[in-house]
Amino acid sequence: MDRIHILGGERLEGEVLIGGAKNAALPLMASSLLSSSPLTLSNLPHLVDITTMVQLLGDLGVKISMDGDSPNGGYAGRAIKMDASEPLEKSAPYDLVRKMRASVLVLGPLLARWGEARVSMPGGCAIGTRPIDLHLSALEALGASIDLKEGYVNATAPNGLKGCEINFPFVSVGATENILMASTLAKGKTIIKNAAREPEIIDLANCLADMGASINGAGTDTIEVVGTEELNGTDYQIIPDRIETGTYAIASAITGGDLLLRGARFDTLLAFFSLLGRAGVEVIQENEGVRIKRTPEPLAAVDIYTEPYPGFPTDMQAQIMALMAVAKGKSIITESIFENRFMHVPELCRMGADIDVNGSSATVNGVSKLSGAELMATDLRASVSLILAGLVARGETIINRVYHLDRGYERVEEKLSMCGADIKLSLIHI
Repeated sequence: MDRIHILGGERLEGEVLIGGAKNAALPLMASSLLSSSPLTLSNLPHLVDITTMVQLLGDLGVKISMDGDSPNGGYAGRAIKMDASEPLEKSAPYDLVRKMRASVLVLGPLLARWGEARVSMPGGCAIGTRPIDLHLSALEALGASIDLKEGYVNATAPNGLKGCEINFPFVSVGATENILMASTLAKGKTIIKNAAREPEIIDLANCLADMGASINGAGTDTIEVVGTEELNGTDYQIIPDRIETGTYAIASAITGGDLLLRGARFDTLLAFFSLLGRAGVEVIQENEGVRIKRTPEPLAAVDIYTEPYPGFPTDMQAQIMALMAVAKGKSIITESIFENRFMHVPELCRMGADIDVNGSSATVNGVSKLSGAELMATDLRASVSLILAGLVARGETIINRVYHLDRGYERVEEKLSMCGADIKLSLIHI
């Protein structure tokens, strides 16, 4: 079992290279199933979830090759070529799907192109139920027959999918992605209302457009897709990861540092950067990315409410709580997206944080200092929030069960240590 050791109190300086967005890469990889021509993606992050998707696509029959160099200038210098030209397997097994919820994104493409799909019910982080009902009801509206049996979704559309109007009762990124992909090969026009507006949705739509899809409205709450008989392949560069950007921004802020987040895009995190500014953190757009600097003034407590994009992202809630734990004053953090997403709170309190949870809200009374402690990580974002707290805590912080990190952060110990953090990874045998 891996654990991370941190000696807190070091100010971070220098730069961090922001990798490709995991949450953009996964649906983009699934979209390779829509075409008989190869899709090449550059700026691919090296993460466990990416490896899981590679294994899943490989099991489905997609021919995959990797290249250390990006053909179109990706920061990470890594590209993947996916060729789904041959007849494919239509079943995504439990052993892979249980590891990652995004595996369900193969459902729409398989169904749209081949008229059938068998996909295990998904797994992932334990931060709520996150059902896939919206995915299934929308596919049924497009003409699919859905049967749930023995833990699998069995979907068929022998006569193909047909465009229609779909109005999601609430915003779902995954459902929007699945239906957006499926509708590119449906007959006629599909209108997706109450669609997710995330930058990752726009990235997917842009790639699909490069593949020959007709899509309008991506980035708004209404997306229109006119189906086509087939899509071509393309070369496409994945956008930088906005959650990685936000995490390292907080690392700079919490240590009183000065970090250039190379490759970061300011426009994908407007709500987050605005909040950082109100907390007393300087956010500067530069040609190479975004610079994050602490002002001489103490950090100020600010209230946070997580919302679908363009609101404050739920995937940054745990990290901002670590920052508010050492801010001056009281902040109220309300989680409106997922239940069970305050599991990091008891661990932060072990470090001396003053946090009280009441339902979907947490009241954070800022303290003058945190103290190192031995901690247990519970999920991906909770893991990194404990690292952030450890960077500013007095003494040594030991974080156990950090395997979650490899799902969403590439070489986090290396990136932080290069900026001055005293951090290392160790392996303990149990």
